[in-house]
Amino acid sequence: MKEIVHILQEKKLLFKKLTPIDVKTLGSRKKIDIYLGVDLKKYYASIIHVSKKSRILSKEALELMEFHTKLEVLNESKINKKFIYIQAPLCSKAKILFEEAKWTVWHEVD
Repeated sequence: MKEIVHILQEKKLLFKKLTPIDVKTLGSRKKIDIYLGVDLKKYYASIIHVSKKSRILSKEALELMEFHTKLEVLNESKINKKFIYIQAPLCSKAKILFEEAKWTVWHEVD
C-alpha cells in the first residue's frame, strides 16, 4: 500500500480515505491490488495496481475494467474516477481500450 500512496502523491492526488479491497470479494483469483478512495470533494475513485512479468493484452484489460463495475455494485454507488497503475508490459490495443473507457493509465516497465 505504501507504493500506491507514493505514486498518488507524485501525481498530486489526495484521498481522505483509501481502503484496500480484497479481490476475492469481487470473485477473482488474480494477483492484483484494488483500492477504493474518497477524494476531498467526496467523490469515489477506484485504483487498480497490476504488477507482473507477462504482457497485459486487451482481453485482460477488459477483465480489469470489469472489476470497476463489480466494485460499484459492492460499494452501492457510482465511482467517478478510474485509475490503473501498471508495472508490466502493456499491449498498445489494451492501452487504447483503457483510454477510450476514460481510465487514467500510469504505465511503468521494470
